Amino acid sequence: MAAYLIANIRVKDPAKFAAYRDQVAPMIARFGGRYLIRGGAVTPVEGAPSLERVVVLEFPTMEGLKTFYHSADYAPLIALRQEAADGDVAIVEGHAPG
Repeated sequence: MAAYLIANIRVKDPAKFAAYRDQVAPMIARFGGRYLIRGGAVTPVEGAPSLERVVVLEFPTMEGLKTFYHSADYAPLIALRQEAADGDVAIVEGHAPG
């Protein structure tokens, strides 16, 4: 079953965030993930969500997503992202049809 990483990012340092973004994209692909949403326009339709830069990644399995997120390769990029931006990040199980 697919698994998703969902992030709401508030960029503080655009130059550092650009460096993060450029390095993380090929790493996500190398670990079997892909972008479903990558910072597109947000249009609230109910409530008052404080969404800014929304990112949704899809991985084939939860194990694969966790392997990516907790990898030694990604650790320095997490630190770079946290220097460049504030945000909320969650890992979510996908839905099994049936």
